[in-house]
This record gives sequence, structure tokens and C-alpha cells, in this order.
Amino acid sequence: MKTLLITGGSSGIGLATVQLFVAKGWQVIELSRSGQSSPSVLHIPCDVTDEASVQAAVAQAMSHTNHLDVVISNAGFGISGPIEFTSLQDAQKQFDVNFFGALRLVKAVLPILRKQRSGRILFTSSVAADLSIPYQSFYSASKSALNAMALALANEVRSFGIRVSVLMPGDVATGFTDAREKNIQGTDVYPGMQSAVAAMEKDERGGMTPMQMARCLYRMATRPCIKPIYIGGFTYGIFCLLNRLLPKRWVNGIVGMLYC
Repeated sequence: MKTLLITGGSSGIGLATVQLFVAKGWQVIELSRSGQSSPSVLHIPCDVTDEASVQAAVAQAMSHTNHLDVVISNAGFGISGPIEFTSLQDAQKQFDVNFFGALRLVKAVLPILRKQRSGRILFTSSVAADLSIPYQSFYSASKSALNAMALALANEVRSFGIRVSVLMPGDVATGFTDAREKNIQGTDVYPGMQSAVAAMEKDERGGMTPMQMARCLYRMATRPCIKPIYIGGFTYGIFCLLNRLLPKRWVNGIVGMLYC
């Protein structure tokens, strides 16, 4: 039986991914703060912002299996607000979960994957990594940093038989939207902020299903060969392609017209 280790598997894309892999006959080990075990899923409490917690959770996971076939770093959250009025503490918190949380997981599992000389590490990123969204700048920045790390990691670990890939979903209808930490300071200075965030959240609520992204992750986990980056959703793939082909000034202007 193949084994999946996933962080952030208690809700949204992560939960759908857990459900799909279980249905496909995989052993699933889920690490999060709020999940719970079931006959088909082993939940291990884990806080990705705490290195000791991540190391202990991975060690506990390995007491239940002798190998890891796929590791998915999925834990994440979002904040919104003007750059000028976002505290350094809030910006650092965004990176601590979305970027450094993934890094802590990588550092914990790499010795295992190197020893077995196989395995895949998949990251859940976002199209916001390519298309910087106004009033969501630190979320975009954290996902962009995640992509850069993943691409470098793919080359570093290739000789060990480890493959690395990133999924960049577009808008997905999950509890992520309601859980976003909104900073409303500066609305008098940036009067368009609240309408911009509302427009973004409307797009999210009307977005793809978590199971669509879970299917993407499953294909990335099981295909013989995988690309470094996958875009979740055809329309968003077009956006990202245009982002690479058109002058940045044009693309950034279009994003500004949509959300400002």
C-alpha cells in the first residue's frame, strides 16, 4: 500500500485530497492542528509554525509506516490589507505558515526520502504567486517564495530519485475565504480596498471545487513523469501564460483594473 503524508488535510483542498487518496486505496497520514483520526486516516497533531512539532509529527508518522511515497505541503492561510497598514508581525505570520511551514516539513521528510531514494514532494501554491493581487500582497509574496524554493529543491534532490512539483490553484470555493484575516486599517486612505477584497472573495466563492484540485494533486502523485509546476484550472492557465508572454506593465494593469 502506498503512503501519503499531508499537512493541512482537515479542510478545503487538503480534506478533499485526503478523501480521494483514501478512495484510491492509499494509506493516509494527515498532519494538522484540528483534524481527527478515522479508520482510514491517521491524524497526528501538528503546528507547522513550530519546528519541534513538525519533527515530532513526522517521527510519529514513521512509527506507523516504513516509507513515504508522496508528501504534500498544503497547510496555509491568507491575510488581506494595504501594505502600508499591515504590521510586520502579520506579514511574518503569513510567511511563517505558507513558506516556512513548508520548509519545516521539507527538512523533516528529506532524510527519509533520501534514505529510501524515492518519493515525491508536492506543494499547494496559488496563481497569486504569479499574479500579485492588490491588498493580498503578502499572500502572493509567500506563495511566490514557495514556488522559488520548490523549483530549486527539484534540482537539488533529483539525484536521490525524489521529484518535486507545485500546484497553483486558481479560485477555489473553500472555507479559506471566510478564514482570511482581514486588516481594515487604512480604509480612509485606500477607499477601494474593501470593494477589491469583496470582489476577490466573490470570485473565490464561485470558484472550482476542492475535489477538482485534489484530482490534480492525485495525478501529480501518480504520473510517471511530472512537470515542475501545474496550474489548477484552464482559465487560470491562460492567465499565467499571458503573464509570461505579455509585458509586466500590461498584466499588472489588467490585475489592477479587476481588483482596484
